[in-house]
Amino acid sequence: MAADPKLAAIAAALVPHGLILRGGFHPDADDGIEAGTLLLIGNAGPALWRAFEAYAYEAEPHPLDRWTTRTVDPIAAAFGAQALYPFGGPPHHPFQRWARRAEAAHPSPLGLLIHPDYGLWHAYRAALLLPERLALPAPDGRPSPCETCADKPCLTTCPVGAFTVAHGYDVPACTAHIRSPQGRDCQDQGCRARRACPVGKAYAYDPRQAAFHMAAFDRARG
Repeated sequence: MAADPKLAAIAAALVPHGLILRGGFHPDADDGIEAGTLLLIGNAGPALWRAFEAYAYEAEPHPLDRWTTRTVDPIAAAFGAQALYPFGGPPHHPFQRWARRAEAAHPSPLGLLIHPDYGLWHAYRAALLLPERLALPAPDGRPSPCETCADKPCLTTCPVGAFTVAHGYDVPACTAHIRSPQGRDCQDQGCRARRACPVGKAYAYDPRQAAFHMAAFDRARG
């Protein structure tokens, strides 16, 4: 079955904002969602940053969240959809679970979802709920690239060993490191463990983008 042409129209509306359509699925009764189709909107690589950086955000709290709603809400309205976001809760919508249903997104040793093309350099920014049941492309059944990664440099690169298979993510150790003089590299360039992943290198974030997210992480830790 060919994908509904409405998908191409939505994807085209996202392009000027550095956003991309990240797949979708048809919710069932267990999802508790009143919609025929759920589509995920996200980003990969530095394209979103280029659009966001032109936005005068310095004086606003949560600037990326505000930019996202100001960008996506009109697009949702134009296509008769309701927009949901991974921020602003409660309720907190299960975007990680939705992502795994919508496309080839898999848990990585760092806790982030990894994609076969984008690696760890991607995110989910919104979901569109459409009343109609759109014809969707065939599911992307590619396995996790972590399954064939023998070296797993993401687990050995962190200077303070914040990521381990046995204990998961040591958030306090990570936070203390990036706040120390020794953590300048992670502060300015982004998480060293994330940068060590060999998948999706072409989509690596711009250093300014990585530094923005690291600063946001630091503020969220209080």
